[in-house]
Amino acid sequence: MIDIECILGMMYLVCMQTKYQKIVCKTERMILRMKYHMIRRMLLLSIVACAMTGSALAAEPTIPLQITPSKPMVQLVSNVVYAQVPDRGYPNKALTMDITMPLDKKTHPAIIYINGGGFINANKDGYIQQRTELAEHGYVVASITYRVAPTTTFPGPLEDVKASIRYLRAHAATFHIDPKRIGVLGGSAGGYLAAMAGTTNGTTQFDKGDFLNESSDVQAVVDLYGVSDLTKIGADYAPEIQAKHRSEGATETLWVNGSPVFGGKSGGLAANPEGVKAANPMTYISDKTAPFLLMHGDADTLVSPSQSELLRQALADHHIEAVRYLVQGAAHGGPYWVQPEVMQIIIQFFDKHLKK
Repeated sequence: MIDIECILGMMYLVCMQTKYQKIVCKTERMILRMKYHMIRRMLLLSIVACAMTGSALAAEPTIPLQITPSKPMVQLVSNVVYAQVPDRGYPNKALTMDITMPLDKKTHPAIIYINGGGFINANKDGYIQQRTELAEHGYVVASITYRVAPTTTFPGPLEDVKASIRYLRAHAATFHIDPKRIGVLGGSAGGYLAAMAGTTNGTTQFDKGDFLNESSDVQAVVDLYGVSDLTKIGADYAPEIQAKHRSEGATETLWVNGSPVFGGKSGGLAANPEGVKAANPMTYISDKTAPFLLMHGDADTLVSPSQSELLRQALADHHIEAVRYLVQGAAHGGPYWVQPEVMQIIIQFFDKHLKK
């Protein structure tokens, strides 16, 4: 600790030595001495005041904080292998899912989340805010990877989605899932695959791989700004945009036709009408199709908003429950889709069909 008295004394001696060289008058020496003692007294009082303030702060009592827990804990189980599939260059490729689940050990409904990626990417890391919120609301949420174009063509990715559904049913006890209550949720290409999963309820033609004794049917579908008719993705846009979608290099063309270099069909989608029909979710609508919630942004510049309206109308024509929201100002993805108003609609829809 610094010796204040020593410092003050040294200050005084230095001052006095300097002054004594110039001051002859005894009166001036007395005045200088008085100033020194005044400064000393003020410094000491300041130090005492600071010490008292510090003591007062240190003496503040501990503040009790009462909490009534209302937000549940969730945990993430990463990179669960749900299927082994062939892919170009790989005789056996692992497909994985990340599972976000409540920690209460109760049995919960499950939701398969299918990320978008323009048919050429399938990053399961997306939608993390919403996946966590759904888990906090009592859902086991599995975000999956799946095969993509051009190394794989339809129906390979749909087979992957259905394999993930069967895997969760087969491992329902492990992840505390009610196997009778499983929904799908996706955005963009993931919304399209969610729609394909929901409209193909009751069929087995896309069930390949393991756990074939389990059903791949789902009980609810949430399709966010997804594709329905692959030939009309750009229908709401300028003619030059529509022309790009008709080209051989469009990703929806690769999705259906593959790459001509590796044995796929040449030409755009127009050259393969059978393949286009087979890859259209509206082709499979039946009385077993799951109820749908469709949401699209009116500022979407990648997938025409009319795409979700086409699907809604086709579902309504078959008397399947289908509610569509057009989100004002929302683009293709982005901050609008994490807002409470959107999440409330999604959660209420899942609660209606998976919890009652």
